[in-house]
Amino acid sequence: MLVITTVDGVRARRSEIERTGRRLALVPTMGALHEGHLALVRRGLKLADEVWASVFVNPTQFAPGEDFERYPRDLERDRALLGEAGAALLFAPAVRELYPRPSATTVDLPELAAGLCGAHRPGHFRGVALVVTKLLNVAQPHVAVFGAKDWQQAVVIRRMVEDLCLPVRIEIHPTERESDGLARSSRNAYLAPAERSAATVLHRALREAAAAVAAGERSGPAVEAAAAAEVARERLARLEYAAVADPDTLAPLAAIGGRALIAVAVHIGATRLIDNVLVEVP
Repeated sequence: MLVITTVDGVRARRSEIERTGRRLALVPTMGALHEGHLALVRRGLKLADEVWASVFVNPTQFAPGEDFERYPRDLERDRALLGEAGAALLFAPAVRELYPRPSATTVDLPELAAGLCGAHRPGHFRGVALVVTKLLNVAQPHVAVFGAKDWQQAVVIRRMVEDLCLPVRIEIHPTERESDGLARSSRNAYLAPAERSAATVLHRALREAAAAVAAGERSGPAVEAAAAAEVARERLARLEYAAVADPDTLAPLAAIGGRALIAVAVHIGATRLIDNVLVEVP
């Protein structure tokens, strides 16, 4: 597996494979890789001839006081895991490589970023949209693979690609989970043993909410309340939000008809975790 740290190096390699006609998939990550990331690589290998991955902890998507400085980083481990999973290239730039000077350009989707996580992390999705635009422009993949755990992020990126006419397909891979239902996340590494046990409350809350829908509940606020009540039963958990939204527009749903996204954000101690599930009714 090639390891490249510069934009020019990636572009040179992209020019080389352009002549071969090989299809390229990109898996953007912030590192601290886990089985969820590797599943994205394996999905990419089914969609393309070659998979590239990026490892870049993007400073523009962290607000002041968030965990940019302590976000887990282990590039050598990430490199080994990506190689074992079948990635052909790792792009691991320094911050100054993608941001040689403060960006004068913003990529903003205010309607899609207004609710859910965007309401609690101002500017987060502007940073996400900007860095993903950069990565797609540098690598020029035919397809880019993202995980469904960050559903709002996936919706923002899909719309950004559509609006900017970027020639790439966005593939969303289902959330990978631990055996007890906890969604795989790099931030799980922050959890102490008791917190790790408590973190399963996110999955339990989503199951309770989905069960309410299956039992006939159609009120969005009532389904949100079912999720919130389950979180309230866990003493180490603090609910940030429980929301029922349209999975495509992310607009809040007062009543559920057709597909709906049920999403939660919960603080377990000092660690913020998110999860979601899709439900569908006639």
